Amino acid sequence: QVQLIESGGGLVQAGGFLKLSCAASGRTDSVYVMGWFRQAPGKDREFVSAVSKSGGSTRYTDSVKGRFTISRDIAKNTVHLQMANLRPEDTAVYYCAAKQGQVLAQLSDRYNYWGQGTQVTVSS
Repeated sequence: QVQLIESGGGLVQAGGFLKLSCAASGRTDSVYVMGWFRQAPGKDREFVSAVSKSGGSTRYTDSVKGRFTISRDIAKNTVHLQMANLRPEDTAVYYCAAKQGQVLAQLSDRYNYWGQGTQVTVSS
């Protein structure tokens, strides 16, 4: 099994910056794609971003393009999400996710491993 632990969430004003981190442990050799989802109160879990095993391919949901940057440190088994110019609508619990297979999937059901989530709150 793979364990994912997120960190870096918090409270920030609109226009601010946060960097989320996710550390993977356990059977990390089974992890290919890593990514981030978020879930706001009363809403479905939403795909945010994903990155390939090599770090060479990325995918973002339209609402975060140009503001968020995903990166991967393979040696440390970590993935990061830099979130700039944050908006109140970015407020959500952010979940780190990992999957077997190399497709940068946007469907949560395609991911095999999940972190516990970290709260991001953006005030107006």
